[in-house]
Amino acid sequence: MAAPTSTIDLAAALITAPVPIGHWLAILPVAHCITLGAVLLMLRSHPRLQAWLAISGLAALALIDAALLAKVMAEGPLTMVMGRWLPPFGIAFTVDLLGALMAFTAALVALAAGIYALADIGESGRRYGFFPLLMLLMAGVTGAFLTGDVFNLYVWFEVLLISSFGLIILGSERQQIDGALKYAVLNLIATTLFLIGVGILYAAFGTLNMADIAARAKDLRGTAPLMTLASLFLLAFGMKAAAFPVNFWLPAAYHTPRIVVSALFAGLLTKVGIYALIRVMVMLLPVERQELSLLIALAAAATILVGALGALAENDIRRLFGYVVISGIGNMLAGVALGGPGSGPGGGIDGVSGAVFYALHSMVLMTALYLAAGEIARRGGGFLLSELGGLYRQSGGFAALSLVLFLAACGLPPFSGFWPKVILVKAALDLGDWWLAAVILVGGFLTTIAFGRLFLLAYWRPAPVELMSTKARWRTGLPLAALTALTIGFGILPEHLLALSQSAAAGLVDPAAYLHSVFPGGFR
Repeated sequence: MAAPTSTIDLAAALITAPVPIGHWLAILPVAHCITLGAVLLMLRSHPRLQAWLAISGLAALALIDAALLAKVMAEGPLTMVMGRWLPPFGIAFTVDLLGALMAFTAALVALAAGIYALADIGESGRRYGFFPLLMLLMAGVTGAFLTGDVFNLYVWFEVLLISSFGLIILGSERQQIDGALKYAVLNLIATTLFLIGVGILYAAFGTLNMADIAARAKDLRGTAPLMTLASLFLLAFGMKAAAFPVNFWLPAAYHTPRIVVSALFAGLLTKVGIYALIRVMVMLLPVERQELSLLIALAAAATILVGALGALAENDIRRLFGYVVISGIGNMLAGVALGGPGSGPGGGIDGVSGAVFYALHSMVLMTALYLAAGEIARRGGGFLLSELGGLYRQSGGFAALSLVLFLAACGLPPFSGFWPKVILVKAALDLGDWWLAAVILVGGFLTTIAFGRLFLLAYWRPAPVELMSTKARWRTGLPLAALTALTIGFGILPEHLLALSQSAAAGLVDPAAYLHSVFPGGFR
């Protein structure tokens, strides 16, 4: 007699259908960065080969992210689940328009910085791991933008944090160690707060899948400590983004490493904190965001003013630019305060889209500003305004390029910084928050004075000593010119980026498409 057989229904736990080939794009950027980083580490005794392989790899990363962005634009959010386990049990990479935009922009910035590093990082820095650490940093940054799981967001934060520690001390100079200590302590405190929040989140929801949390939050609002969670995440991500009153670590640390490392940090790291804040507060905890909107708005206003006033007071160009980074974070926080469900006409999507547009603009602009600071030091002999002068006479072309970046940072037309500020001011006025609109405008005015002072002292003023003639270098000039061209393009032809920012914001405010991507058969 034959033994009875039983059939196990794997479809109840696993994805049994073949995974569409296009969905592999969701994890390919991270896999590419980690694999290339390992290869570069093995080539540390061949610094020249290592450098050119890294540049080729960064160019490939930009192409992969471009393909991912095109697919998301055409088909909507896509999800790839590890091990083929059905969500929320399988760890998901879920890529929506916001994540794809941020990842693609980050890849462009990293490519520009990698080319600049050919001149800024010598053989010793390459042997000590600049390019492998850069790829590990990009794995962390890209993973944070693409993950659909809160715990894995924490993991990718750790990955980028570890690699950033290595980058900030590259050279082992005294000031680098001092800057790294300040950078590490505050970021480790923020990471600890984030991990505590993740633990409370899992205890309350029994899941860390973002789509699952977004769908369940309304049913658990009366029993789970969601306001405590929102406050913890606001503090943790605010520290990572350098928002007031926990912003003091940034100008104390970002001026200490090699200038290309400062450029990467200014362009990418604080934006990961802002991205996480937007993702969690707008998509996962919208009601709590609404309750905390006044507090977020006050923090945004203080961040804008502290950054602008700090920039006015600084003599070191690198520290000046660090305060400009902080002021920009305040503008993005204002968008978080103004955006989301229940914000009223004009505020909801406009506030979030303004924050998204500003983040994309800032990733490009702040990287370019720090690269320009490197050129200022090379041409003028240092970073101190009190010792600079005559740069316009030395090179009118470089002066014109710098002026474009300065005007964009001030938010003046026709450059990229103008449009997100217009959106944010309009959203604030539509909601009756005239005081926040006024702070955004005053911050822009103070920043204009700070950059006017920089241009007058470093460019127009006669040089204290006769400047040596310097040759233009394509390794530094090409990435700087390319980023400046993007800044001009975003300003003169903003329609496409405005539309993408609006669509990304709409996907956060109403995450139905995001949820359907994770749970195509309906919420389980």
